[in-house]
Amino acid sequence: MIRRDRTSRRKTRESSHERHPALRGPKRHLQPFLEYLQIECGLAKNTVDAYRSDLNKFLDWYSVHGPETLKDVELKLLTSYLQHLHERRLAATSIARHLVSIKMFFRFLVLEGILIESVAELMSSPKLWQHLPKVISPEKIEQLLVAPAPLDRYPLRDRAILAVMYATGCRASEVTGLDLRDVHLEEEFCRCTGKGNKERLVSLNGVAISALEAYLDAERPKLSRQKSQADDPLFVTRSGRRMSRIAVWDLVKKYAARVGCSSEVSPHTLRHSFATHMLANGAEIRALQELLGHANIATTQVYTHVDHSRLKSVHQKFHPRG
Repeated sequence: MIRRDRTSRRKTRESSHERHPALRGPKRHLQPFLEYLQIECGLAKNTVDAYRSDLNKFLDWYSVHGPETLKDVELKLLTSYLQHLHERRLAATSIARHLVSIKMFFRFLVLEGILIESVAELMSSPKLWQHLPKVISPEKIEQLLVAPAPLDRYPLRDRAILAVMYATGCRASEVTGLDLRDVHLEEEFCRCTGKGNKERLVSLNGVAISALEAYLDAERPKLSRQKSQADDPLFVTRSGRRMSRIAVWDLVKKYAARVGCSSEVSPHTLRHSFATHMLANGAEIRALQELLGHANIATTQVYTHVDHSRLKSVHQKFHPRG
């Protein structure tokens, strides 16, 4: 991780204050913190935006209930804020995420010399139930991949998106972030950029390759309406602009409903299904970790709890009374 020296950090903070002269109190430290996350920690834009959203809520609440300076913050105040989130009926996972944002913010203030110590470190996350990821059966996936029909506005594009998401296990943001130069159909892989701007190579299967070829040959030229460049987005809207994560979310919801899937299906469900089906067919957990772009193997191991079918078959095959 790249570290700027204290003078450089101070200059960044002061220049940020100059750009936001109206900010007063603790909120004036927010922008320097976000710049720290992006520049020094290398966090992805979506992650930084999540920190911004959580901390804006906290600092707005703090402006009413908190002391004049952050140096006077006590544990009781932070506990009150978590109680406030609980009373708003936020899920335990959401409250835990808010707490992580606050802890990171206070650690930054200690790093900058604004605080001597962080009282937020005394806070413990709320107990979380382990929620197993929801998956779609292979049979239902087959129906979903062919759900886009000729009467839909852009069936070839939509089929290609669904096929790529299931073939690679990529997140919606990773799929929408693909450029034309990232896709190598002859070599059967594409290069995607995940969290923390980390790049990885993911394989494309025959279904995804065929869907991409059809889209690139017959539909994308009509959408872009100009000669394509290597750094142009792969998946575009009717105006030729890069598709957003929200657009992909709506697309998946639309076709999932068409084939009778639960309303809870989302782009991430395809990622969960990809991982679970890979394990069911014998994939090694370490290989799956690399394919999914997980930094920690523990994140990948949740899928071992979902993969009942493979474990059951192993038990039946090898147990003397199976």
